[in-house]
Amino acid sequence: MKKANVEYFIARRISSRAAGPRNVMVRIATVTVAISMTVMIVALAVIFGFKREITQKLTAFAGDIEIMRLDGNSSFERLPITRDMALESALRQIDGVRSVHPYAIRGGIMKTDEATQGVVLKGVDAEYDWAFFEANLTGGRIPHLSDTARSRDILISQTLADLLRIGIDDRVEMLFVDDTAPRRDLFRVTGIYSTGLAEMDRVMVMGDLRTVQRRNHWDDDQVTGYEINLHDFRQLDRVEREVSRAVRAAEDDLMAVSVTDLHPQMFDWLRAHDVNAAVIIAIMLAVALLNMISALLIILLERTRMIGELKALGMTNRALQKIFIMRSAFIVLRGMVWGNVLGIGLCLLQKYTGAVKLNEAGYFLTEVPVQLGFGWLAALNAGAFLLIVLLLVIPTSVVSRIRPDKTIRFQ
Repeated sequence: MKKANVEYFIARRISSRAAGPRNVMVRIATVTVAISMTVMIVALAVIFGFKREITQKLTAFAGDIEIMRLDGNSSFERLPITRDMALESALRQIDGVRSVHPYAIRGGIMKTDEATQGVVLKGVDAEYDWAFFEANLTGGRIPHLSDTARSRDILISQTLADLLRIGIDDRVEMLFVDDTAPRRDLFRVTGIYSTGLAEMDRVMVMGDLRTVQRRNHWDDDQVTGYEINLHDFRQLDRVEREVSRAVRAAEDDLMAVSVTDLHPQMFDWLRAHDVNAAVIIAIMLAVALLNMISALLIILLERTRMIGELKALGMTNRALQKIFIMRSAFIVLRGMVWGNVLGIGLCLLQKYTGAVKLNEAGYFLTEVPVQLGFGWLAALNAGAFLLIVLLLVIPTSVVSRIRPDKTIRFQ
């Protein structure tokens, strides 16, 4: 047998049930590692899921990147830009860009017999991606938009519907204030959505691009700007730089703004969750490591005579350390396997049942979101295993203090 396998063989032998009953500390260490892995997996899955859901809600109203006129105006309504087909084509060819949609904005007042509310009418074209709003519909359907005819169908939030006391297929009047006099227009509510973002739900109404252009007295090729959606949000910074270059090359007074710049406070809040995740991981790893050190020291004390005998036979301290590090690695692996089974199982249960609910007013979500990913799961498992096992090298150095003449004599 090769020397490289001797340590592994002995470690397996003292780990087997045939070597005798396992002590309580080993069981506690295994359970601790399992619980620590479960907590870390669930915590990261919830944090990643929370960040994904909130980001999707924010990008649904403005896209990942927004192109607009640089006019120093911080309100919803801006000076129009003329659609540039060459620019649109260049933007769609940028690696990572999924779609480019023109839009137009018009502020107004929605009025019923019961109440009035200031709103923002956002017009989009027939090619607009309604996937997010379809997923968040509470009733009705998405407005039917055409490339040829102007539509008066609108999509409003549940917040607005409750405030104005209107429902599906109801007619609602909207007032638009021009330089001369207020103008009225009548719309039909075809659908109601709810995102949980109170600030946006309270004012945002989705409708037809042609209707907004008409109310703004714009030509058919004039829009407020473009919404750009990406395949992967993690590529936002790189794509934003490329979009900015393309925009500056097309026209000097245009600018590209990412959703993180449009909502800095919200994304700062989301980034604060990364600190929470780091704290949770650090605490759980510390708990698992301390219990593993305790279990390892007990195992070393139980095997003092064996250590002395192996030393008497010529085994080095380094080889003995390998044996007990391998023994500890078996405990860690067993605990991590159970931790992964339990952690992933709980995440899948929440994902498909939504058992744990949230207060939408405080968290913008109705249930705890989870997001599992092979990449971060593999990194978490590999990192936790290597860190714990490597740090266990320190307590195994106690074998160098064991003298074979004394351990064999007094056993």
